[in-house]
Amino acid sequence: MAHDHHDHDHHNAPPSDTALRVKAIESLLTEKGLIVPEALDAIVDTYQSRVGPRNGARVVAKAWSDPDYRKRLLDNSTAAIAELGYSGVQGEDMVVVENTPQVHNMVVCTLCSCYPWPTLGLPPVWYKSAPYRSRAVIDPRGVLKEFGVDIADDTEVRVWDSNAELRYFVLPMRPAGTEGLDEEQLAELVTRDSMIGTGLPKLPIGGVP
Repeated sequence: MAHDHHDHDHHNAPPSDTALRVKAIESLLTEKGLIVPEALDAIVDTYQSRVGPRNGARVVAKAWSDPDYRKRLLDNSTAAIAELGYSGVQGEDMVVVENTPQVHNMVVCTLCSCYPWPTLGLPPVWYKSAPYRSRAVIDPRGVLKEFGVDIADDTEVRVWDSNAELRYFVLPMRPAGTEGLDEEQLAELVTRDSMIGTGLPKLPIGGVP
């Protein structure tokens, strides 16, 4: 299964048929005055750059540093996430699942690519791919190893299937050695993949696994 960074190796490749079709449709709709390209660019930029996984990282950082918020987040995820101002399309009904030494959670959407846009931005290419969507359920430990995540044999791996009604979000374990960090510093350690369950948070400078 290819990771995101592999895509950069082929940035000079010709556009795919899908990309060409999308461009043709966009050109036609623009010509007819039905869409404004600048508006589309702004929407894409919002989810790719300005929103991205940063909102989710702030949710995680607050849960790590505020026990009361963590409890609210696990009890009523949608409401707790909305407390921080993150809600809307693709994020109306959220369920946060917490990683522990006993359980590692992983999120997939086997039917399509349901994904919590308000907290994680646009889904990565691999999340939408057929190999990930099928193998995450059949061989989750194998998939995790491909992402560089080795889960202990005595740790249960739970796979959560997002759908049109519910979108799952992983609350990763707080890395050791972060006791003196504030929320902003903690948020810098939270990776997108750690909130999907296919990765782990970054370690603080000088930290050990």
